Amino acid sequence: MYEVLPSFVLGFHGCDLSIADDVFAGKRILQPSANEYDWIGHGIYFWENSPTRAAAYAQQLKLRPGRSRGKVRKPAVIGAVIDLGHCLNLLNAEAIDLVTQAHSQLTEAMHTAGAPMPVNRAPRGSADLLLRNLDCAVIEFVHKLRAQDQSSPFQSVRAAFIEGEPIYQTAGFHRQTHIQICVRDPACIKGYFRPMSAQR
Repeated sequence: MYEVLPSFVLGFHGCDLSIADDVFAGKRILQPSANEYDWIGHGIYFWENSPTRAAAYAQQLKLRPGRSRGKVRKPAVIGAVIDLGHCLNLLNAEAIDLVTQAHSQLTEAMHTAGAPMPVNRAPRGSADLLLRNLDCAVIEFVHKLRAQDQSSPFQSVRAAFIEGEPIYQTAGFHRQTHIQICVRDPACIKGYFRPMSAQR
């Protein structure tokens, strides 16, 4: 009952200006990510309520072109109105339990197949686990199990991440903490807009 979230959220996606302009003009739609290290599975990624983080991420992609499919020459931000619909909301205890069970089942399946479990890891120079192969595999396994059981699919995934340095000594708040949304069903995206802070 509580897997369907009843309100819209605003999401922000960092990309190249050419992609943003095409999306706003209706010439293209955002494409889902399908990397093995995606944080919460495969889909279209947004920073919830944070155009600033989306802009910073687009700037990172410009400086590190290997992290995205297309080159980011001029960073831009796309705003989206999102209906999360049937959501695997990892701020919810029931969703956490579901993912915990999926991890156990995936571990058993990989052991039976004689295959190693994926691992989350930090890239060189980072203290954060930015390459989340294990988390991605577990979330994708959740979706696979639901398909096998013919359960209604999750249209989106939502999770909070503690990232970055504490903002002061012994703080419980970290500089890059954020909520991330992964849209699996493009129909959840009800419209795009150009954020005011990103207007040229």
